[in-house]
Amino acid sequence: MTDELPLRERKKLHTRQRISDVATRLFFERGFEQVTVAEVAKAAEVSAMTVFNHFPRKEDLFLDRIPEEIALWTEAVRERAPDESPLAALHRLALRLIDGNHPLSVVGYAPFWRVVLDSPALRARAREGSEELEAAVASVIVETDADDTSPRMTAALAVAAWRGACAASVGRVLGGERVDVVMREHRELVDRAFGALGGVLPLAR
Repeated sequence: MTDELPLRERKKLHTRQRISDVATRLFFERGFEQVTVAEVAKAAEVSAMTVFNHFPRKEDLFLDRIPEEIALWTEAVRERAPDESPLAALHRLALRLIDGNHPLSVVGYAPFWRVVLDSPALRARAREGSEELEAAVASVIVETDADDTSPRMTAALAVAAWRGACAASVGRVLGGERVDVVMREHRELVDRAFGALGGVLPLAR
């Protein structure tokens, strides 16, 4: 809980969130490439150095939930029940994110992804984020599941199933389909995608 953190840490998190919120607003209004870090810093009333202290590069101002996503996925694998496979734990997490309309559930936040799709730099960072997620999940599988002889494949297929389903559904929303209809069918799509992986991965118990 944020309230349980020391005051210094709470202030740092508050500053980070304010910078991200300001940057997101500017990127929505003008496009990612048209906004400089200096302009973000000025609007957030901080120095450019402070911005970079919280966000290593400009792309992370917008795609600021990559660390959270990695933490959620690795936690799901690490803290799963003894008789639950990594794939089953990730399947359960994916449905929980959708059911809770979490920002990482993607589909309800399609306008956000329009900004990403319009920016080569953001698209590249999003791809890197997927690679980072895949590597982190594979590492945790190695730590927690000695029976899985292909942890990288398990991680890669799980991430691909999630990303592929999200890309398809976001595309439908950006194409003009109703969000509520797409979101309902998106859950079914994700459920089927993870379910199908159980037949592909021999060790997906």
